[in-house]
Amino acid sequence: MTPNRHNNSGRQNTSDNDTVLDAVRDCVLAVGVRRTTMTDVARRAGVSRMTLYRRWPDVRTLVGDLMTREWIAVATGAIPEPRPGLPTRSRIVEGLVTGVEAFRAHPLLRKIVDVDPELLLPYVLDRRGASQEALLELLAGALAEGHADGSVRPAHTGRQARSVLLIVQSFALSLRTMTDEDDAELTHAAFLGELRTILERTLAP
Repeated sequence: MTPNRHNNSGRQNTSDNDTVLDAVRDCVLAVGVRRTTMTDVARRAGVSRMTLYRRWPDVRTLVGDLMTREWIAVATGAIPEPRPGLPTRSRIVEGLVTGVEAFRAHPLLRKIVDVDPELLLPYVLDRRGASQEALLELLAGALAEGHADGSVRPAHTGRQARSVLLIVQSFALSLRTMTDEDDAELTHAAFLGELRTILERTLAP
């Protein structure tokens, strides 16, 4: 009975957290991060402010957890399922390119970039965030599989994962500064093709 009770509690906590994070997402999409308050979130989530403050000290912490949830969902959803004849390197490359496209189109990212871009600066210039750590863990696991099946160039897994994330992050955050939709060779799609080439060549044995 004890394990089941613990499992039910864990599911309840996850459900409660998702309700709150859904409320944060709705607030941010409506008014941006700076104009979102704990009172707004509590009202949308149907909980008291004290309930929020017991788990999150402020809105930015809430938004950080929201970004982690959303970005990891994008990353895991972009990775193709394993299938016979599909090398791990091809799965990694396809997943990363698809992930960049989905990330750039994500409503939360678009809102943050348009209204609160300074929120992203610490994770680009100063330190890794929780979502980056989680993405590195996913990448390292996939690269290790690629090392094992011979489809990925052998290298220090952690360094290789960080290097790949640096490449992907630059495309995800800065691509629109380089595109020119009036030039067929400089469109969004053309650069995603270039990203695919870069990743294939850097990961090929």
